[in-house]
Amino acid sequence: MSETSRSQAHVHRDLPDGAPGPVGTRGTTGRRTTAGVSELVGAALPLIADWLPTQRWYAGKGRAISGLTPVVGTPLQVGDPTLLHLLLRVEHGTGAAAQGDIYQLLLGIRSQAPSGIGPGAVLGRLAGGGPHDGAVLYDAVHDPELTGRLLEHLATGDRFGALSFRRTPGPGLPSNLPGRASTAEQSNSSVIYGTSFILKLFRRISPGTNPDLELSLALSRAGSTRIPRVAAWFESRLERSEPATLGLLQRYLPDAEDGWELALDQVARLKGDPTPGNFAVEAHRLGRATAEVHRVLSRSMPTARLDRAETGRLAGAMADRLDSAVAAVPGLLRYRSALRAAFQQLTADHLEGLPVQRIHGDLHLGQAMRTPHGWVLLDFEGEPAKPLAERRLPQPALRDVAAMLRSFDYAAAHLLAGAPGPDPELAHLANAWAARNRAAYCAGYTAGGGMDPATAPELLRALEIDKAVYEVVYEARHRPSWLPIPLAAINRLALTV
Repeated sequence: MSETSRSQAHVHRDLPDGAPGPVGTRGTTGRRTTAGVSELVGAALPLIADWLPTQRWYAGKGRAISGLTPVVGTPLQVGDPTLLHLLLRVEHGTGAAAQGDIYQLLLGIRSQAPSGIGPGAVLGRLAGGGPHDGAVLYDAVHDPELTGRLLEHLATGDRFGALSFRRTPGPGLPSNLPGRASTAEQSNSSVIYGTSFILKLFRRISPGTNPDLELSLALSRAGSTRIPRVAAWFESRLERSEPATLGLLQRYLPDAEDGWELALDQVARLKGDPTPGNFAVEAHRLGRATAEVHRVLSRSMPTARLDRAETGRLAGAMADRLDSAVAAVPGLLRYRSALRAAFQQLTADHLEGLPVQRIHGDLHLGQAMRTPHGWVLLDFEGEPAKPLAERRLPQPALRDVAAMLRSFDYAAAHLLAGAPGPDPELAHLANAWAARNRAAYCAGYTAGGGMDPATAPELLRALEIDKAVYEVVYEARHRPSWLPIPLAAINRLALTV
């Protein structure tokens, strides 16, 4: 056990009552005791402290954990196996510099690990005495029986104290489907139930309605076919705050194809055939689908018009992000003057006000699925690194368009991956592919009723620069070999007049 784990073994407080079944009592029912839950969580904390930093969705990598504080723990099933739902505050730093995030954990406890579970899902064996001494603690997302239990709670709209399961009106949900964990690497966890439903479990939790639920519900209620229909969700009321969204159950799209993978397949064929099929047709259709979603959101959610001062603050925030990026990646310094001028132009170009509305917030080819009935957009939670309140603010609709244009650039750049050196011919093919599909997407967006990007070139340029600046910092920190992709865009955008 690490020193950090030892120090946290007793860092917990009593948790609220409100769920049936005393933890650790096999085959019994009745009201659980706070002490029973606290005892179980206390035994689990050292294992959790070691396991959390290894998870893809954990946002605190590189920072030492200074404290673990349970917020609320709820047994959803007792016996062997036990299913424990836990919201846990993870703290970094001490004193005035201390910061904390709340994470959602779905923990399984069995006398023996379930068959087929990967080693990365097992936290270890509980110690310290008590009814669960020696039992295996693991991530229950990987246990079909326990994820099936979670679906039952969604189907029946159960409530356990602060934890509430809620259904949308319509046909009843099945309550006998086991769930399998998705293998996709992402900032959340997903569980797939047969070919019918997929449950997204948000791992990093903030008070308030997650935009993915908020916007998906608005689109579902408006009858949009451009998203998977919302079937249910669950939430928890945190102390002195509005309920926090914990999970979202939507229709699963078993016959859908990932837009990113489709684009990469087309790009890969360029090496042997300069005209490997017309992906631009799909890009045009995707542009129409994006515009349709924006139109429904503008009718279903509040809209606004930023005045000159507010537009100036929007441009100023972009300039501040640029300055921070220059400090982190000095290679941006040569472009700063031209990029800041592009941001300043926003205020001059929108003296009558800049319209804003709710948007996707993190749109790219990987968030789009091509189904037999057309394109569908996923994951409306926005950029997970941003505070939830910021993600819920209205934005220029062209921010989504700019983000998708950047995605086409990234897909095209894969043509050059692995090349031993500069290859002008491949670079020309990649640039032509990106330009063709960027233009087709914008044309489709206009045909679908969205603002014609050609009528607001300075706005689109500023938004694309803002996205590329974000990409530069991300790639410099996490994937330095990919840094030339956004830097090439920065160079192009800085020279645009």
